[in-house]
Amino acid sequence: MLDLAAGLAGWIAQGRDFAVATVTAVDGSAPRGPGAALAVDADGTALGSVSGGCVEAEVYELCRTALASGAGARASFGYSDEDAFAVGLSCGGVLDVLVTPVRAQDPVRPLAATALRAAAQERAAALVRVVAGPAELLEAALLVRPDGSYEGSLGGEPGLERAVAGEARALLAAGRTALVELGADGGRCGQPVRVLVEVSGPPPRMIVFGAVDFADALVRMGRFLGYRVTVCDARPVFATPQRFPEADEVVVAWPHEYLAGTAVDARTVLCVLTHDAKFDVPLLELALRLPVAYVGALGSRRTHEDRGRRLRERGVTDAELARLRSPIGLDLGARTPQEVAVSIAAELVAARHGGTGAPLTGAVGPIHREQV
Repeated sequence: MLDLAAGLAGWIAQGRDFAVATVTAVDGSAPRGPGAALAVDADGTALGSVSGGCVEAEVYELCRTALASGAGARASFGYSDEDAFAVGLSCGGVLDVLVTPVRAQDPVRPLAATALRAAAQERAAALVRVVAGPAELLEAALLVRPDGSYEGSLGGEPGLERAVAGEARALLAAGRTALVELGADGGRCGQPVRVLVEVSGPPPRMIVFGAVDFADALVRMGRFLGYRVTVCDARPVFATPQRFPEADEVVVAWPHEYLAGTAVDARTVLCVLTHDAKFDVPLLELALRLPVAYVGALGSRRTHEDRGRRLRERGVTDAELARLRSPIGLDLGARTPQEVAVSIAAELVAARHGGTGAPLTGAVGPIHREQV
């Protein structure tokens, strides 16, 4: 549901009733992951997608039925070689979908409204809905905040609610939507309860060090991928908003000093494009010791070798150096700044999802991996 936050928050503000189908689980290859959603209002207007087209028509009708009846539904869609005209995924996977009516009188609406407003404003919140378990819990939901406090109810079972809130808090910190299974008591006992934890929050950060020509193309690519992008350079003549109009912010500061004083987390990516030792070395010495998702540095192989030598002289260990993606990007034969930006973006996506960067043609194994 939070996948469509901007649109659905607007629908709620307008008083519109709707039903939303949310992907709760994927087995095998499928176009969209858990959290992907399709919503339909009383006029038949649709927002979003659960499969990229394979099963949209059937899910659309399920939403219309749920909205009319007020009853939620669960459905699975797979692929059948025996019946080529059956509704299913041509990619061969299995998709589980939860359909929830969100009408003025439905108990989930206040929680959904709060969660959707938070997501639309890029604030942290987690919407928890039961997708499998005891019948009395199947319409239950919680709204969990980053401090672990929550509103709503999971059938009044405090142990389960506390456990789910703890799981949701951890997923909020990671910025990840996921399916969680616990016992009905919140531990390992009782009938299993499976919940979908949908997470919203500020976008991950991309910090681009070096106000060079490659940086402008990377800023645009970073925004396209959903990052909040900062450009940092010590040279005020180059680090200007006019040169980087699509950056969320442009900072004039020595890179290592800025990095030491700014907030980063496990989703942050750091792209060092200066390829100048006086900037790179103190910056990378700090960056490689921070709990960030990615550290990459532009430069030739010769520059990389010299940079590694200088970092070792400053006490950076081989294990820390192994975190450095240098030369930055995947081998695409890139030459222009735009091509280099694509190369870096491709490596970021591969690092996020555990991809190899190899061509899919001739490869074996699943195309879509579990999130890592």
